[in-house]
Amino acid sequence: MATELPIDQAPEPAGAALTPPPERADEIFLEGPRSRFAEFCTLLRVMRDFLRGFRTLHFVGPCVTVFGSARIQRDDPHYELARKMGSAIARLGFTVMTGGGPGIMEAANRGAKEVGGRSVGCTIELPSEQPTNPYLDRCVRLHYFFVRKTLLVKYSYAFVVMPGGAGTLDELFEALTLIQTAKIKNFPIVIMGTDYWKELIGFIDKMAQRRMIAEADLSLIYATNSVDEAIAHIRAKAIEPFGLKRVARRRRHLPWLGERGLC
Repeated sequence: MATELPIDQAPEPAGAALTPPPERADEIFLEGPRSRFAEFCTLLRVMRDFLRGFRTLHFVGPCVTVFGSARIQRDDPHYELARKMGSAIARLGFTVMTGGGPGIMEAANRGAKEVGGRSVGCTIELPSEQPTNPYLDRCVRLHYFFVRKTLLVKYSYAFVVMPGGAGTLDELFEALTLIQTAKIKNFPIVIMGTDYWKELIGFIDKMAQRRMIAEADLSLIYATNSVDEAIAHIRAKAIEPFGLKRVARRRRHLPWLGERGLC
């Protein structure tokens, strides 16, 4: 019997490497090895994402990033809690940063805008369109999730975690791991909506009991439903240790580099 020979797949068209659909960027990037040319084009697209993020967000000032579900409706109590928290963060002098979408993200950005604060977002291209909320002073739309997560961390001095799903858990543990491993400073993480997160908080306690994490790691998370308590914690753990001060004069931006100031 004749042995069947393996058939090589046809080479990837050059055009496919150059112009993939933006919402499939992560899928294509993670699907395995491709041609050298295709991988080089991916590298350029990742660099473009980072560059656009840097140019858009360089002058937004110290931020507090609020994580949470895009599915929360406006009549949900957690929407109002996020809105009040956004207002309080802005009054404290921080720029409110979110993923720029609806739900909790919209609520936090809305709260900041309602008190005259600064509000920015990092949105993502998805197969199912996620609308950008209308309460943003600056917004950068990205193709890669890992670029988005990096930018949500890079400019922030604190993280507020509201009720959410898998994406919110990913963002919470990304920030927690970076702090735990000393990849970033010991910025405060505030979990709000303790009724929703009580099983997770209990599981983190269990990890410490089983010595999967250090007992000291429990102090990296502060859980509360009180806006006042959350703000006091951020003030004590972010403003005072890092010497943050309000300034009237902002750094000069260079329009010819694509930079934009933020009033």
